[in-house]
Amino acid sequence: MRINEPLTTQTLIIGGGIAGITAAVELAEAGKPVILIEKANYLGGNVSGFNNYFPKLCPPACGLEINFSRIRSNPRITYYTGATVRSICGSDGDFRVKIAVEPRLVNNQCTACGICAEVCPEERPPEPGRKSGEKAAYIPMGLAFPMKYSIDPLVCTREACGKCLEVCEYDAIQLNAVSAEVEIQVEKIVVATGWKLYDPARIENYGYREAPDVVSNLDFEKMLAACTRDHTPLTRPSDGATPRRIAFVQCAGSRDVNHLPYCSAVCCSASLKHALTLESQYPELNTEIFYIDIRLSGRNEKLLKEVESKDRITLTKGKVGKIWQADHGKPLQLEVEDIGQG
Repeated sequence: MRINEPLTTQTLIIGGGIAGITAAVELAEAGKPVILIEKANYLGGNVSGFNNYFPKLCPPACGLEINFSRIRSNPRITYYTGATVRSICGSDGDFRVKIAVEPRLVNNQCTACGICAEVCPEERPPEPGRKSGEKAAYIPMGLAFPMKYSIDPLVCTREACGKCLEVCEYDAIQLNAVSAEVEIQVEKIVVATGWKLYDPARIENYGYREAPDVVSNLDFEKMLAACTRDHTPLTRPSDGATPRRIAFVQCAGSRDVNHLPYCSAVCCSASLKHALTLESQYPELNTEIFYIDIRLSGRNEKLLKEVESKDRITLTKGKVGKIWQADHGKPLQLEVEDIGQG
């Protein structure tokens, strides 16, 4: 199916995370028509699944809710979710763009009542931060926008099941929906495609795949977010026990000629944030941060001063060379040079 949009002078923003959303609302409120596209079925990007963000340690809803309200109330903003760029041609001032829009199998008549998820027999595969037993018909954790269900096409058996069709009172289920192509003309293009995590399994000496209690910083963020959302304590993936000591390994793959030669610019702030969150919520837990250099900027510098004042947070200058687990059920072992102590 092809949809032809009116050919008007407008700006296309590729990426519906916090950067793309901010660009969209600022441009629209300055009088510029905007088309915002996001490949996922919901706006918000990585930030929407966070537990909190620095430097204020606020939940992501604090900023996202305001921006979602600005999007809803501004007629200059058109957005597509489940959308990716298929082609771009033209030049500055006159770009012609084809956008592929994948069906979410649920239309705009959805009221987010959740009955479809209640009867859905299929479950999405587990991953950090995802609700245990999340159904093929789902709304993601965090602040979902648009607030309506999606159906995971990789899990749903569609008409072979059809239980959601039977119970939906609003004719919101469209299991036979197909992809669409949108053609637009824009004057400018803003690329805000965000970031993705470097695969920690490539750092073989850290045992990311072998030891279940070795998790990435983003995994840990989602674990904390799930605990906050569900009012449950933090537990170890391996055995469900409450951890007593947690180590944060900085520059894991960054500033490393074998992996990424550059600094991410945010990992130190993220780990300091996590340590402060743990210090305030888990009085029996100790954390230690191993680092090459602590790199912070702007208001995030205050996080370091707060961390340095906490007795249960230790900062150790030294790069971790190896992480391993001698036996199943035993604590993880870290091999690291403590430069400060020689």
